[in-house]
Amino acid sequence: MKNPALRGRLAPSPTGLLHLGNAWAFWLAWLEVRQAGGRLVLRLEDLDPARSRAEFVAQIRRDLAWLGLDWDEEAPPQSGRGPAYEAALAALAARGLTYPCFCTRRELRSLAGAPQAGDAGAAYAGTCRLLSPERRAALAAAGRAQALRLVCPPERTWPFQDRVAGPQEMTLAECGGDFALRRSDGVFAYQLAVVVDDLEQGVTSVVRGRDLLVSTPRQLHLLELLGGRAPAYAHVPLILDHRGERLAKRHAGLSLAALREAGAGPEDVFGFLARLAGLSDRPGPRPAGELAAGFAWDRLRPEDLRLPESLAGRPAEILASRT
Repeated sequence: MKNPALRGRLAPSPTGLLHLGNAWAFWLAWLEVRQAGGRLVLRLEDLDPARSRAEFVAQIRRDLAWLGLDWDEEAPPQSGRGPAYEAALAALAARGLTYPCFCTRRELRSLAGAPQAGDAGAAYAGTCRLLSPERRAALAAAGRAQALRLVCPPERTWPFQDRVAGPQEMTLAECGGDFALRRSDGVFAYQLAVVVDDLEQGVTSVVRGRDLLVSTPRQLHLLELLGGRAPAYAHVPLILDHRGERLAKRHAGLSLAALREAGAGPEDVFGFLARLAGLSDRPGPRPAGELAAGFAWDRLRPEDLRLPESLAGRPAEILASRT
């Protein structure tokens, strides 16, 4: 169904080389927008100055161009968006919804309770929310670094319909409790940045890995507080290696650069992914846009996708199904 008002996004982080799992999520986001006749925004999520590098930015552009995944607009990188994030923090603070957190990483580990579902980790115990103004002033005067956390009603339940994972319902406590909006080193937190950016850039569709499913209630809460409308979410299955571990920067042999150097082409990548995900039963290469006309989220199974062990040794041959 055509929907010219649809606005999706590609949001790579320039902290390493893009890999096959990144190509998978970006391709699905691209397919949805191209099928609908909407617009796609490229946004570099380079919040962390210690990990983001210019050479990775350049490589991301080369990889996307090689894949044939184009975009219609380019948003400012997050590293230059500090004033917008500060304004959102100020609006939340004015309503008494934030508080400084002086806990060190070691203290957070010792205070943590039972692990929560997904990737949220253990819920923050709310230790610094209960500090008196005098105690906060004393800790600040002593030079203790402070993060900034959002007050979250722990029992607030956020139901939402995911286009791949189906109906979801989680409390904010299950998603980690009071979460950080700014880290103790001054870096703005992912949750705040993506919500502010999605609002200002008019994003109506968010496509990302299912490991970020637990972020959605936090972002829905922030969207409500900031007066925004929630986008539609699609949390797609992850690409796993043959051992069942999700792909990450450490899987250097499955980076797009490595696959390209091994002789694989972009059509090989998309043909392989389409077969792996059950979107096609036809072997052989496919250009990026071949599946756009018939693309629909209900064709996608929610189960993670495991790569064959042979892919690591002969990537070009396996991707192209020449053996």
